[in-house]
Amino acid sequence: MDSNWLVYALGFVAQALFSARILIQWLMSEKQKKVVSPTLFWVISLIAAYVYFVYAYLRNDFSIMAGLFISYFVYLWNIGAKGVWKKIPNILRLAVLAILIATPFVAVGVLFFLDPQATIESLFKNDLIPMWMIIMGTSGQFIFSIRFIYQFIYSNKRKESLLPVGFWVISLFGSSILIVYGLIRHDWVLFAGQAFGLLTYIRNLMIWKQSVK
Repeated sequence: MDSNWLVYALGFVAQALFSARILIQWLMSEKQKKVVSPTLFWVISLIAAYVYFVYAYLRNDFSIMAGLFISYFVYLWNIGAKGVWKKIPNILRLAVLAILIATPFVAVGVLFFLDPQATIESLFKNDLIPMWMIIMGTSGQFIFSIRFIYQFIYSNKRKESLLPVGFWVISLFGSSILIVYGLIRHDWVLFAGQAFGLLTYIRNLMIWKQSVK
């Protein structure tokens, strides 16, 4: 089988997980008639981000890798805020957290250690990706990732994991940019995942509006 198909398969698995998490969150919100932040949403998010990081690494897509760094660690915090880590035995918890935290840094570190110049050129000077497109993708991913910084600050102040209305507004804006980026790059993995997400972001805003009436 062509290696490109294997890479795409990995990407679609990650996007399927991202779609599954938002579908679960959406259905639970519909059931409770308000926007909720279920534990499963964050657990699946972490797994999906891990897989998607590998996909972005294999695609030499710096814009996606950069954005994942922000959201990845916010997922870890939210899982902790939900009390999941406390339920895992100490030794196992430390091992799991060590692997999860180290993986992104080790992956990028190994690339730079083996061939720093080639790594920089492959990530920032990819002949297949014009600079304006890298800037566009990075901007979209940055905006898309800011939602988790906002969510973290909002939740941390309230000492619980929540998904406030601002999270969905930022999601809508960032997702729109990434959909265009995905179309231009012919990245159907990114496009498919963001298109589905766009619908759920709109619906969550509708649920929020109805719940505050």
